[in-house]
Parts: sequence; structure tokens; C-alpha cells
Amino acid sequence: MPVWKHAPEGSNWGRFGADDQLGTLNFIGPEQRHAATAEIREGIAFCLSLPLDIPGTVRLNPRRHPPRLQPTFLGETPYINYPLQNVDPILRDVLSDDQVLLSTQYSTQWDSLAHVGAMFDADGDGVAEAVYYNGHRADRDVLGQEPGSPHGSYARRLSVEIMAQSAVQGRGVLVDLVRAFGHGRKIVTLDDLLQAIAAQNVDVREGDILMLRTGYAEALWDMQDNPDPELLDRTGAVLDGTDEALRNWIGESRIAAIAADNYAVENPHADPHACCLRLPLHHHCLFKLGLPLAELWYLRDLAEALQARGRHAVFLTAPPLRLPGAIGSPVTPVATI
Repeated sequence: MPVWKHAPEGSNWGRFGADDQLGTLNFIGPEQRHAATAEIREGIAFCLSLPLDIPGTVRLNPRRHPPRLQPTFLGETPYINYPLQNVDPILRDVLSDDQVLLSTQYSTQWDSLAHVGAMFDADGDGVAEAVYYNGHRADRDVLGQEPGSPHGSYARRLSVEIMAQSAVQGRGVLVDLVRAFGHGRKIVTLDDLLQAIAAQNVDVREGDILMLRTGYAEALWDMQDNPDPELLDRTGAVLDGTDEALRNWIGESRIAAIAADNYAVENPHADPHACCLRLPLHHHCLFKLGLPLAELWYLRDLAEALQARGRHAVFLTAPPLRLPGAIGSPVTPVATI
């Protein structure tokens, strides 16, 4: 059980129980899921994932690499186009079987609550220690290499497996920041976001997953044959993680999660010398609220379909992989209208 005496100001620590690992996904219950089914009117489904080998020709994070596929092996034998006649002359089967090495947060993804913690004096001894949402501890709940473990890292708590068990299914609401502000770089404050929400008649409810279209993922996909990192840096809106009013609204709105089509959701080029957080929105959402963040979703086709119908909400299904111990996960979200 997490043990802490002090919780960060304005946090959800303890709100959903002393041992909670779901955070604001607790706002999605049977009532919210059932209500979300009302958004299915035509039965048209949209895949909201990029191909998982994108970013591809544009390097976004030097630590994350595109997926590498290879066959499975039996001894030294690769099982690709493998005729079982090699095993038994009467057999006619030909088998192909593969495996993949990938960075779980390379492309369309979820961040789990184990992704970002903080140095914080949770136990009240006057010394800050590395902790995560709801007081879960580094080196106890989020582990590095352990003797005898086959893994180099392992989140014993707060992993994407917990999210997957909750299904991550409910009502998604889309705010089209491309329609509001164009394709150029825009630092979005709360006033900007509320302006877009009002202009597009978006009704944000408790338990909603807020989807933000900025055009960034679209540009990333479109420039695969002609990469232009400098243009990409000038593309798309990003939330202003330094805006305290915006951070407060996120908590007060009781939304369940935020999914954006950009990299990092917030402005990733904030002043690194400003005290005391490089990614203040990640800190607020993941560490304090327990609110999962998703990045690099593909929202263009859905946005166009919703705009044509004068709508903004969908029935959304977006569970991560049920991969025990994983800190992030690829996801193939499906929106149904």
C-alpha cells in the first residue's frame, strides 16, 4: 500500500482510495459508458492511430525508435514462409510468425501514470523522494533492472495494464484547434481553449476523454517523403502547461483523460531554466491528478466527418495493450459515430 503523509496541493491523491492506480479514469463508470452509446448514430468507425512506424523519417525523441519486425525462431530456423513439409512430408501448411521490438511511446500512444513522477516529500520526513501519482514510490512500485528479472524495467503499480483492465471506453469529445487557430504553432491558454469549445458548441461532461486536433500528426504523416523538422516545430497548437487557470480547469472539469494528435500535448519547448518543471502539464495531469495523457493520435478524418454533421462527440474505445509492467503503450483508438 502507498504510504504518504503529504499530498501535493490540488491533487487527487486519496480521492479514489489510498491504493488507487486509475486516477481520473475512475470518472468513467457504467453510467458514462451507457450514455456514450447515444453518440453512435450511423455506425461509422474511424481508426485514430497513425501507422506505428511513424514518426518515421522525422526524429522526435532520440530515445524512442521505430518498431523492428523479425521472424520468430525455432533454434536457428526463422519461421517466415516456412513449409511444414520440412517437418513432415505429408503436410501442406506454410507458416509465417513474427515478433517485434518497439518503443511503447514511439507513435500513437498512451502515457501511464508511471510515466512522470516528481521529487516530493510524501512521507513527511523533510526529504524529497521520487514518487508518482497517489504516493507510489520509485524503486518499490516503478522498478529498474532487478536481479533475476527478465525485464530491464517494470512498473509493479500504475502500469498500462491497469488502464487496459478498465477498458478505457466512453464518450470522446473533439475540440478542433485547427479549425479554431489554423495549422501554425499556437500556445493555447485556458481562454483560447474555452473560446474554441464555445465556438464549436462542444459539451464537455464528467468522464469525457478530451481529444485535441492540432494538425501535427497529419503534417508528420504527410512529410514522410520530404521531412522538414523545422516546419514541424512551427506546426500545430500545444497547450500552455504554465497556465495555472488551464491546469485548474482540467481538474475541475472532471474529464477522464486528454488525447492529442501532437507530441507531448503541451509546449515541449518551454523555458528549461524556469523553476521547477520541464513539463508542467505532465506534472499536473499524471503526477497530481492521475489523469492519463495520449499523444500522436490521428484525428483529421474524424474531425472532418464530425464537422460535416455538426457534431463533436463520439463513442470511443481506446484501451492500451494489457502489458504488465509497461509504462506506455501503443494504442489503436476507434471512434464510432
